[in-house]
Amino acid sequence: MNRKKEFMATMSENTGTRKRAEILPTHPCLWMQAGVVKKKECTHYYDCASCKYDAAMQKMTATGRHLSWQDAMRRHDSRDRTCRHTLTLRADPRPCPMNYNCSHCDFDQMFEDTLSLAIAQGPGEIADIKGFKLDRSGYFHWGHTWARIEDGGVVRVGMDDFSFKVLGSPDGFDLPLTGQELNQNKAGWGIRQKNNSADVLSPINGIITRVNHGVAKSPALPGNDPYTDGWLFTLHTPDIKDALKDLMAEEESCSWLDREVLVLEQMIEEVTGPLAADGGVLRSNVYGSLPGLGWQNLTRKFLGT
Repeated sequence: MNRKKEFMATMSENTGTRKRAEILPTHPCLWMQAGVVKKKECTHYYDCASCKYDAAMQKMTATGRHLSWQDAMRRHDSRDRTCRHTLTLRADPRPCPMNYNCSHCDFDQMFEDTLSLAIAQGPGEIADIKGFKLDRSGYFHWGHTWARIEDGGVVRVGMDDFSFKVLGSPDGFDLPLTGQELNQNKAGWGIRQKNNSADVLSPINGIITRVNHGVAKSPALPGNDPYTDGWLFTLHTPDIKDALKDLMAEEESCSWLDREVLVLEQMIEEVTGPLAADGGVLRSNVYGSLPGLGWQNLTRKFLGT
């Protein structure tokens, strides 16, 4: 990320410790950025409000064992008092105009409630499994949905490339409402295609915080771009690590998708006869090309509904 590199270089120049900048963690903790601790990687997606490390540091601050990160930053010249969202590398470089009284800052409120939810950070490395794309930075549910944890503890949810290529691009989605509670392995939303419909299982528990209204205007968007602009909604879950423990990631998700493709190929062979063993890939809209596979049969097998 160029923005991150530029900011890290600026921080290095301001403090005269370029060598230190070169060994900074990939996701430096806010307490480290303020200079209270020497080195600490953020392992909680910059969701400070539910971070056990942040809570422990706040307790030590209350007993006078060290400065708060805010007081540490207040020791800087006013021109070098950087917004906390810049410190956590989630926002473009900007100064703090409120002397770190974040609860009174309009930008802080807008960022937490709107900007951080609306802007998808995008997928990581995309794996190609026999023609089906898989975001290796995401966590996958066996019902062909994904959850991606972004900075600030934002959980972004969508459906995977496999589901759209098998079922075809939906004509519409019946998405949950903001504030609605979803439960893992329970129907969370629906998809519609012509005279067919299906429920989709939620990959994790949580409360809906934002719905992607672009999907309502353009139902084909998720099928064309399932891991970036085609996300469906964001949600908040109180315990991210617990919410992810039953999902698949990285190599496990790749192996699972490979097995799902094999199951699909076997289903196709039952309808068309043996497939050519040439290492080719399946075309998009498998159901549209082979309606004999059966909509309900496909959704029951792959979506679990």
